Amino acid sequence: MSQAIRERVPNNVVADILGGLPVKSLIRFSCVSKSLNSIITDPTFISTHLKLNLNQPKSSISPNTHHTGYYLLYKTSSSKELCTVFCNNDDHTLTQISRFEIPNVFDKCSIVGFCNGIFCLASSDHDLHHISYLWNPSIGMFKKLLATRLTGEDFRNVIFGLAYDCQNNDFKVLRLVGFFGKEAEAEIYRLRMGSWTKVLISMESLRGYEPNIGIIVDVMPPCVFCNGALHCMAFTRQGRFILSFDVSDERFREIMMPPNFRDGIVVMFEQVVVFKGLLAVIVFSHNFLNLGIPGGCLCHIWVMEEYGVADSWTRKFLAIRDWVWEPLFYGCTDNGELLIKNASGLVSIDPETRNQNILAIEDSKWVGFSANSMESLVLLDEGK
Repeated sequence: MSQAIRERVPNNVVADILGGLPVKSLIRFSCVSKSLNSIITDPTFISTHLKLNLNQPKSSISPNTHHTGYYLLYKTSSSKELCTVFCNNDDHTLTQISRFEIPNVFDKCSIVGFCNGIFCLASSDHDLHHISYLWNPSIGMFKKLLATRLTGEDFRNVIFGLAYDCQNNDFKVLRLVGFFGKEAEAEIYRLRMGSWTKVLISMESLRGYEPNIGIIVDVMPPCVFCNGALHCMAFTRQGRFILSFDVSDERFREIMMPPNFRDGIVVMFEQVVVFKGLLAVIVFSHNFLNLGIPGGCLCHIWVMEEYGVADSWTRKFLAIRDWVWEPLFYGCTDNGELLIKNASGLVSIDPETRNQNILAIEDSKWVGFSANSMESLVLLDEGK
């Protein structure tokens, strides 16, 4: 930008114009001049650009066509890449959107969450459980987070959850640790502060629930975001429940599991999920009743129709074909399809119609999904 243009166009006007541009264009413009770089890397501009993207109507329409669908994100097993494809709802064809090389520093890390274009990765090494990262692949920047290191303590699980706090305009990482013989601990990382803080796990009852459930001794991934809070399964000596963490007021609350949800079935595995925007629990059990599908299994989906209302749990179930002994369940898409890796490969299953569609992607080590393919400048001013 020439001196004459800078004198004619105020910086705030330039910032307004730049605010509507995609991330790739902004990164290129940041290399043009020092003045443009100072605007684009300014924390205020980065925050404004993020809010503009968040305020855009959520679209499930492919950028190249008028077809509706959703975005699949996956980490390949054979190559070090994070790929994004658009899955067409009509015929389940896939259109490649992006491929990003995964930095070598993440070689021993697993993706534990993603939100608004930001990924959270945690070390898979038991001795490096305190190390995690925030990564923005669209700008190639990451930030290393060092939580409290547990030394000489026998812990069961360390799980992470990532969410965006829209009230405080902040990305937050929740870290939960379950121990043998002592109460679980929690830490929260706030990106704006750039540090970890210990958070007391003191539950407040949601309406209709009893608070006296004992201390939490273990937690189980994944940690999913729904209704402004992160949720995971938690265990006490008396049983299990859903632990909820509101990312704005940073308080823990309890949500009771569906009534008698394990009765009469042999459970293979279970986890907390989000089903069509609602909090849900999905349970896979052995199909000893056969139901005409030899060697299959049953999938029970318990959905909380009204958040926080115990009487609103409803159940639906389906039998799944081509099941394998060690299946991989990746979650539910926004339209309610189940993403499962079975004997046919990665498939999407519609619980309503029972239709199964094979998704022709490379052998995947991790799979996620999103209603939109959002990119941001977050970490541009402080990442590596």
